[in-house]
Amino acid sequence: MSVLTPSSRFRSGLLFAVASAFAFGCSGPFGKALMTAGWSPTAAVTARLAGGALTMAVFATVAHPGWLREARHHVRTIVAYGLIPIAGAQLFYYNAVAHLTVGVALLLEYTAPILVVGWLWATTGRRPSALTLSGVVLAIAGITAVLGLIGPHGFSPVDFDLVGVGFGLAAAVCAACYFMMSEKVSGSSGAIGDEHPDAPLHPITLATAGLFVGAAAVSLIGITGLMPMTFTANDTVVAGITTSWVLPVAALALFPTAIAYTLGIVGIARLKPRFASLVGLSEVMFAVLAAWVLVGEAVTATQVVGGAIVLAGLAIARQGDRSDLAEASSATWPDAPLGELTSPR
Repeated sequence: MSVLTPSSRFRSGLLFAVASAFAFGCSGPFGKALMTAGWSPTAAVTARLAGGALTMAVFATVAHPGWLREARHHVRTIVAYGLIPIAGAQLFYYNAVAHLTVGVALLLEYTAPILVVGWLWATTGRRPSALTLSGVVLAIAGITAVLGLIGPHGFSPVDFDLVGVGFGLAAAVCAACYFMMSEKVSGSSGAIGDEHPDAPLHPITLATAGLFVGAAAVSLIGITGLMPMTFTANDTVVAGITTSWVLPVAALALFPTAIAYTLGIVGIARLKPRFASLVGLSEVMFAVLAAWVLVGEAVTATQVVGGAIVLAGLAIARQGDRSDLAEASSATWPDAPLGELTSPR
């Protein structure tokens, strides 16, 4: 059996991480296609999480036998991740997508590091580095451009969907919780076959069991009527082609869920966590591209510039904070590989 050299390990890890980001970027567009056909956001999220959970269960059974027994030893952690970063973030994100373009909705969710920086500053009294604060300011400036609050002639009153922005920021709060909660499991290396209650939680177990918890939680929200859950058998339009609703549902379960998580788990194992988290920022670019190709969403030149400024600001903020955010930055977004949270290295 050949052993990967450091350079080949990095290249293959980068390939897996980028492919994972691309797969995750397809989530919003496929969900938007279903919602345009009459599905409610709750129904679209339920379809994605349930289908992804079943697919991941098959993968986990082959790649990590005993994952179900391991999950029972880490019930609290799995339930917390299933409810907040998976169910909460996805439900809020899809509701944001129902009111905003995919790119703007995802960009709002990606402001989570700003919330983490503010929370750590408020609770620890430790002032972030100047580089971190510079990145935060830059990201906020970019967001104003993306939302249309600032243009070529300075600030201007514009109409934008406050409900969609609210859902997008709620998704960011769930993502921020994901960062904060990552401290408790960041040391998990997850040796296969180690099912002791005090053993690290394997990322495959966390991803698979978390998806089941998330699917159950979102389904319950819809069944109880807390949020509308409407399924339809209407045809959908994907990439300008009218097709059955089965296609986007199957695509949601396979590409931005099962395949994306699996590629991410493999990729993060071969990359440095901090670098992998920066690679994850490419998901916004892929989401915008996928939204243009799959559902015909276009972006303005101002939004493109604003989005680039936001991503640059987030990258600077991540690199600038060498203390409180160091562990949290090893995780990525809820819509990205949970394997990045518990790097199996």
